[in-house]
Amino acid sequence: MQTHSEAPAALPDWSPDSWQRKPVTQQPVYPDPAALKNALAQLARLPPLVTSWEIENLKRQLAHAASGEMFLLQGGDCSESLEDCESNAIASKLKILLQMSLVLVQGGKKRVIRVGRFAGQYAKPRSADTETRDGVTLPSYRGDMVNRVGFTREDRVPNPDLLLRAYERSALTVNFIRALVDGGFADLHHPEYWELGFVSRSPLAAEYTKMVEAIGEALRFMETLSGGTMSDINRVDFFTSHEGLHLFYEQAQTRIPPRRHEWYNLSTHLPWIGERTRALDGAHVEYFRGIANPIGVKIGPTVTPDELLALVDVLNPHNEPGRLTLIHRFGDGRVEKCLPPLVEAIRRADRRVLWCCDPMHGNTETTADGIKTRRFDKVLGELEKSFRILTASGAVLGGVHFELTGENVTECIGGASGVTEADLGRDYRSQVDPRLNYEQAMEFALLLARLMERNM
Repeated sequence: MQTHSEAPAALPDWSPDSWQRKPVTQQPVYPDPAALKNALAQLARLPPLVTSWEIENLKRQLAHAASGEMFLLQGGDCSESLEDCESNAIASKLKILLQMSLVLVQGGKKRVIRVGRFAGQYAKPRSADTETRDGVTLPSYRGDMVNRVGFTREDRVPNPDLLLRAYERSALTVNFIRALVDGGFADLHHPEYWELGFVSRSPLAAEYTKMVEAIGEALRFMETLSGGTMSDINRVDFFTSHEGLHLFYEQAQTRIPPRRHEWYNLSTHLPWIGERTRALDGAHVEYFRGIANPIGVKIGPTVTPDELLALVDVLNPHNEPGRLTLIHRFGDGRVEKCLPPLVEAIRRADRRVLWCCDPMHGNTETTADGIKTRRFDKVLGELEKSFRILTASGAVLGGVHFELTGENVTECIGGASGVTEADLGRDYRSQVDPRLNYEQAMEFALLLARLMERNM
């Protein structure tokens, strides 16, 4: 069995465009192929958004999470909006993930890997290619990278220029996050920088404040003993991720960096394959098998143990630690049936994977008024059951994958914020899937920290 350091060079039977010879789904149809070709040629010449050494650093950390030494916190918007690429929105996303990670470090006694669902989450899979309203049928909205949410022909026809706009907004987001982190925004000496406007009104404010004070006291104690400042905690690693759905976009940013021998997707650190596009003989699996990034794959109730093992063998044939994250999303009512046989199959085959729970997608429901939502208790229920199942199987739940926002939206029902079904229309902003608001996300972090502490 090869170790991480023995991972092979680029695959001889793969190229960044070999996916085009496989069955492909969830791709937009552009009416002007020449315009698409021109946009992709521009993308291919633009600088990468991330570097190969950042990617390799993340892969090493994910290997530690798979063995239980670290913990992956992956979260952010369901689908980014080009209009929301502004400083306050980006800082709010960063703040909530920093606050959640602080809680998990304190409660779980593990280093936390912070991965944002942003700087590229501009494409979304859809259940149908078209949408009909009042007798008018138009292409479905597939995210701001493809078309626009407005229901007109001009909005809905796929526009290749939006690929460049998505790249530019991703670059601006990455640059701003790096500037904040390098400038000390993530300094654990000053977590008060991360406060969001409505934190003081939350029932969780006292518990969070007490936790922050305890961390501050611990830092001061350690620095008194050492006689200096603990500079290593003035900044943190922060990584980006998105669903690698739009394969032309991903291909355009796929390169062999200098002094490397493998292909890297340099549009993000951690791309993942969605539940709808994980077909073993499909284009997405073909593309993902050839890139050196750590990758994720969403798995839902329809996957069988044999299918999962075949998928794992294709995506991580050398059993490389940190390479493959299985993001399971079954739903509170099905996780106890679906997860155990998969965990047992992976254990018996001695495959090295990181188990990460996405308790959001399997718990999506639609109200009588046609509003998509998720219930806090069901999201928590799936997370608790996943911890119990993996621990009983001798495996490790090494991460969580949330759709959340740092804003005080009303999209998910329940939790300390007290959002009811009647409240959903008050401040529902998501164009696709419902997200946890700030208070709900913080409550989850506190409850997750307790689960981690119990399973140490």
